[in-house]
Amino acid sequence: MNAMRQGKRILASAAVAFGLSFAAFGVQAAEKHAPHWGYEGEHGPEHWGHMSGDFKACSEGKTQSPIDLANATPAELSDIKFNYKASRLNTVNNGHTVQVNYEEGSSIVVDGSEYNLVQFHFHTPSEHTVDGKSFGNEMHLVHKNALGQLAVVGVLVETGKEHGAYKAIWSNLPAKANEKKSVDVSINAADLLPKEKGYFTYSGSLTTPPCSESVKWIVLNAPIQMSEKQIADIQKIMHKNNRPVQPKNARTLKVDD
Repeated sequence: MNAMRQGKRILASAAVAFGLSFAAFGVQAAEKHAPHWGYEGEHGPEHWGHMSGDFKACSEGKTQSPIDLANATPAELSDIKFNYKASRLNTVNNGHTVQVNYEEGSSIVVDGSEYNLVQFHFHTPSEHTVDGKSFGNEMHLVHKNALGQLAVVGVLVETGKEHGAYKAIWSNLPAKANEKKSVDVSINAADLLPKEKGYFTYSGSLTTPPCSESVKWIVLNAPIQMSEKQIADIQKIMHKNNRPVQPKNARTLKVDD
């Protein structure tokens, strides 16, 4: 009887071990077959929508971003209230962009709704264009409200004077994919914005897979300036990581009157 029980225990242990091994293999297989997207060749933006069922919106969506900010309808838009506080600098190179993860407690209020700042990241050259004009860089500040809805503030960057507020970030750019840096440096996203806060606004999407729609886009009219070296420094790390402009379709693009 004891021998029989011991045999059952061995079989049970073996089954559990096999199950765990199979599960681990399944996870590895899933990771191995996860869609690899990028910005060039067969992994580029024109192929995103066909890489996965989860990415269908990239090719089939009707309200995709970015767009050319042209022929906007003048409107009396509400002022955006920026409630940004200082945050410890936490950066990550996710293989597609350099992202700064922001500590809790900062937000914007627009049209009576509060959206909390989650992170900001960079695209080079710019993703949005203005009357067909491209810019050297574009920063996206990603916000989320209590319902999980997204509002993204876009800041266009033109070549000009060195921007002092970006020095701390640029000094700690993670150069390798999946590299993270957390340093005892304080930054405030408010210092990264232009003085003038007039803006374009429209309903769009994420500019990277899965290209989810119903994103509230706010692109500030006034660009900020960075030196040619500052723009070149991030280009060396990320190369070209901008999605081409998408069809506007029947959407309304509004701009401050």
